[in-house]
Amino acid sequence: MSYNPSQNFLIEVAKGNIAGHSLVNKFGFNDSVGSTLQPVTDGAVYQTPTTAQSLEVVSSSANDTSAGSGARTLEIQGLDASFAAQTVTVSMNGTAAVAVTGTWMRVFRMRVLTSGTYATQSVGSHAGTLTLRGASAGATWATIGLTASSFPVGQTEIGCYTIPSGYTGYLLSKHISIESTKVPNILWFRRENADDVAAPFDAMRLFERHYGSASEITYKPPAPAITLPAKTDIGAMAYIATGSASVSVEFQILLVVD
Repeated sequence: MSYNPSQNFLIEVAKGNIAGHSLVNKFGFNDSVGSTLQPVTDGAVYQTPTTAQSLEVVSSSANDTSAGSGARTLEIQGLDASFAAQTVTVSMNGTAAVAVTGTWMRVFRMRVLTSGTYATQSVGSHAGTLTLRGASAGATWATIGLTASSFPVGQTEIGCYTIPSGYTGYLLSKHISIESTKVPNILWFRRENADDVAAPFDAMRLFERHYGSASEITYKPPAPAITLPAKTDIGAMAYIATGSASVSVEFQILLVVD
C-alpha cells in the first residue's frame, strides 16, 4: 500500500502500511533505585556480553508449568550472536530450569504467552517470579515479577534496547515518571558498535541527563531526537542521593530497514 501524505505517518507504520518501517515501544521500571547508578529495569540489570550466551528460564512456583495453572509458555525477544533479531517460545517447567533455544547477545523483552488461568482483576497469568538467567544457574538477565500487592505483571519492564543488525533507529519520544516527593537523577546512555569484541571499544556516552528530577517528564520533539545505527545500545539509568525511589521510563523508536 502506498503512503498518503495526508494520513498520519506513524499510524500507518503501526498498521504495517509503510514497508521497511516499524515501531518499538519500550518501558522500564525499577522500584528501588538507590545511591548506586543502575538500569531502570525490573531487577536493575541489562546484560551486555561480548560473546553470545546460552540461557535458561525458571519460576519460583511449581504452578508455572506446561500443564499448570500459571504461566505455560513464555516469549523471549532479543538478539542472536550476529545481533540479528530473534524471538523464541519456551515451555515452562515450574521450578526446574528450561534451556532457551539459541544463544543470545541481548534480551530486551520477555512476556507470558499462554497461561493455565483466565486472568482477571484478582488473579494473573503466572504464579511466581519468572527468571531468565545464564545457563547452569548463571547471572540474571531478566525477570517477570509481581506488583507490591503480589499481582503478576506478565511481562518484563526493561528500559533498555539494542538496535538489531540491518536496521537504523530513530528516537521519537521519552517519558519519565518518578515516585512522589523523591528526586532521583535520570541519565540516558548510548553505545554504538556493541559488537566490538576487542579494544578499542566504542564509548558508552551520556546523551541526556535529568538532574534532580521530580514527578514527570515528557520529551517529544517535532523530529527524531537521535539517530541510532545498527548494534547501538540505548537505555536509562538512575540514582538518588539518599534513600530510594521508584522510577519508570518509556520511550519509542522508529526502526527502518537499512
